[in-house]
Parts: sequence; structure tokens; C-alpha cells
Amino acid sequence: MSARAQRHIPWLAILPLVFFCALAGLFLVRLYSGDPQKLPSALIGKPVPQFALPAVDGSTSLGFSNAELTIGHVTLVNIFASWCVPCRDEHPILMQMAKDEKLRAPGVKIFGLNYKDEPANARGFISQYGNPYERIGADRSGRTGIEWGVYGVPETFVVRGDGTIAYKHIGPLTPESLRDKLMPEIEKALK
Repeated sequence: MSARAQRHIPWLAILPLVFFCALAGLFLVRLYSGDPQKLPSALIGKPVPQFALPAVDGSTSLGFSNAELTIGHVTLVNIFASWCVPCRDEHPILMQMAKDEKLRAPGVKIFGLNYKDEPANARGFISQYGNPYERIGADRSGRTGIEWGVYGVPETFVVRGDGTIAYKHIGPLTPESLRDKLMPEIEKALK
């Protein structure tokens, strides 16, 4: 084998690695590009699914069902879990919202849907960070979350007083998303 042929072999051997790195880079860029809020939800404008969630075992909060979402009050349904780091990040915003007189005066409720969590962990989460929820339903199997079209936690739904899903916020709430997206959607739902 000539010296020239030996120099070309390493380039041919490296070519699959170069191709793989380029493809992985493309996937990484696409994974973190775009706005998750633009993911479509087939449930916007439709009634909430039929469900009945028990309370978190050992909790003083009541569970809830679709019936509690049709009694005339706008309700925020926040999907959370103790194992979810972004849920911890958004929790102070939920606590602030629970005390906000602009939301309390028209009767806006905040319900929690505890997603695929152990009861002791859920209770620990609430006792450590506070309880902004009027009711907390335990979705241990994740079935109700699937029926709601949950992509992952946290997610927050705005439900009109007639039980129609008006808006879905994907990801943790931030001061900016609260101001720019969620509050305008709550105000629309109140009309």
C-alpha cells in the first residue's frame, strides 16, 4: 500500500463521525428552538375531559372532578409534581396569584393536579413551598394528564366557568408569562 493511500484511510474512517456530529448538532439546535407555547392543543375551546381525582392521600385538601370546573368560576388547573424542578421555580408565582385580590374578587380558583407523584412527596412539596391550591387532585397513574393532553409538567390551563378549556400554558410560569400571556387569557375567560 502506498503512502498516499494510507493518508486517505483516516479521513474515510472519520467521515461517519463528522456526519454524526453534524446531525446531532442539528437535532440539538432544533430541540431548543421555537416557542413551546405554539404547540397546538386540540382541547382549546372544548369541554374539560371527564375525570374524578381523589385527594392526595393524607392531605387536608379535597380532590376534584370535571364537575367542579363547571360551576361558573374561572379556574386555573396547574399540573405539578414534587419531582419537577420547574414546578418549584413557578410555585412562588402561584402563591402570589392565590393572594391576588384582582383574581380573588371575581372568584378565580386555582386547582392543582398532582401528576405521577407519591403522596408523601406531594404533601412534603406543599408543606415546604406553601399551598396556593383550593383543591388538589392526585393523578398517580397519569391517565387524567393524558386526557388533558399534558406534554409534561408544569402546565397550566385556564378553564371558563362552563368547563371549557380557554388556554394552555406549557412550562413554568414566569413574571413575564404571567403578565403577557396568562393574565390576559384569564381576563378574556372572565368576560
